Amino acid sequence: MSEAASEHRAAGPTEGRIAVLTVSDTRTVESDASGRRIVELAVAAGHVLVERGLVRDDIEQIRRFVAGCACRADVNALIVTGGTGLSPRDQTPEAIEPLWTKRLPGYGELFRSLSHAQIGPACILSRAEAGLVGRLAVFTLPGSQTAVELGMSAIILPELKHILGLIL
Repeated sequence: MSEAASEHRAAGPTEGRIAVLTVSDTRTVESDASGRRIVELAVAAGHVLVERGLVRDDIEQIRRFVAGCACRADVNALIVTGGTGLSPRDQTPEAIEPLWTKRLPGYGELFRSLSHAQIGPACILSRAEAGLVGRLAVFTLPGSQTAVELGMSAIILPELKHILGLIL
């Protein structure tokens, strides 16, 4: 880790204030294992859950939730699971597209690279991405528990405090 990255982590907040959104036409809060796992991992890493939502795979519902989080002073990171594939119902990237103020293309690139070791060339089917919506850090993940574990453990949680230290 570079010295600058270490300094940003040290100067950043001790905890992120996160919202978690599951995008699904079939899951309920009770059956949403991926959303539940995101919460478990984030809280175990010292972050505070501010809100957990579940919306249908609908552009307007997704966009409304993301925009609402971006307007809140008590949320500084949003993790979205689901809706990142290629099926006609997968619309998470299209919903967030007009809201981005800065993109983090390295997140999606790294996620797909790490996914390749687990699922092979099927990793190209993921449209996971991240960036900023105003001062809100937003990360999208596929809906599978395996993808959530990988994205949270290998990328999001190790870098979240660093990112928040840069944007807050």
